[in-house]
Amino acid sequence: MRQRSVRPLVVPILLCALIAFAGTRTEASDGSEGSAGAGTSAQVAKLYEEASAASQRYEAGQREAAAQQARVQKLDQLLADERRQISVFHDDLGRIARAQYRSGGDVPLAAQMLLADSPEDLMRGQRAVWQADLAVNNAVAKSRRAERKLADDQSAAETTRRSLDAKAAQLASLKQGIDDKLKTAQGQLQGEADESVAAGKCRGAARLDQSGTPTTRAWVPPVEDYTLSAGFDSAGDHWAQRHTGQDFAVPIGTPVRVVGAGKVVKVSCGGAFGIEIVVSHPGGYYTQYAHLAAVLVDQGETVRAGQWIGQSGTSGNSTGPHVHFEVRLTPDFGSAVDPMPWLTERGAL
Repeated sequence: MRQRSVRPLVVPILLCALIAFAGTRTEASDGSEGSAGAGTSAQVAKLYEEASAASQRYEAGQREAAAQQARVQKLDQLLADERRQISVFHDDLGRIARAQYRSGGDVPLAAQMLLADSPEDLMRGQRAVWQADLAVNNAVAKSRRAERKLADDQSAAETTRRSLDAKAAQLASLKQGIDDKLKTAQGQLQGEADESVAAGKCRGAARLDQSGTPTTRAWVPPVEDYTLSAGFDSAGDHWAQRHTGQDFAVPIGTPVRVVGAGKVVKVSCGGAFGIEIVVSHPGGYYTQYAHLAAVLVDQGETVRAGQWIGQSGTSGNSTGPHVHFEVRLTPDFGSAVDPMPWLTERGAL
């Protein structure tokens, strides 16, 4: 699960009442309760910040571990090659020894002088013996050097493996810590949602520092990393008629981006869509972002393409965390068009 890093910011959470499909809407508050629960919001922001930093360390460690594994595999291949070379050296020693025996290399020099037919034969025989002895000595020395190098490489390989094992244990512990932090943060996020439902009142918009999230694109998808789930015009038990948008499945708290420049014309909570935002765009189109856990903009605000306007959740008529995205011809329900071709035509997908 890859999420955009959250800088050391305050990430307050706006959660609204979960109301039945046919229930009435509750308009966004004027922010009068924005300070309520600020301590919890700060705690959740800190948890997301720590999880983001831990995720970066985990990914760096994974890259380091992969590089170590590549080095170990290279050493293993080198060791195998050297073992084959040593086997060849030992075969060469056997062949040289057998050749010496056949050529009289083991006969004493005095006996060779007595048996030689001429001094020339004696010298030739001696040269053959010396050459054989030199070849044996060279082969033995080469074999011993290779064996020493093999031992050194084996030691280096074992050291690398031990380091890799230690790194793997550290990464496993780090990853578990990341998972625990994310679960804790998401649990607190949902806890705030439950409290808001009980109170029946939405908090004011939270604000995040978005200086690190610029884009030069005119149109972008509503979330950066996602899995497509329910599509436009599909049937389902949770809709009175057909599905009116495209669902982007993402974890709770994922930043939700406005797909293009425009103006926020509605921020509301309650009803089937839970917390929702509607933005108007040039050309007479509107986009809706629903089932949010928090909003980061106010009604009437001008927004730029790619700007974070909310955080994903599972408010309203929802069975799991996702962003319900619609493209409409009016700000209101009932005027939706298929959002995927619309986004594709604008180069967002």
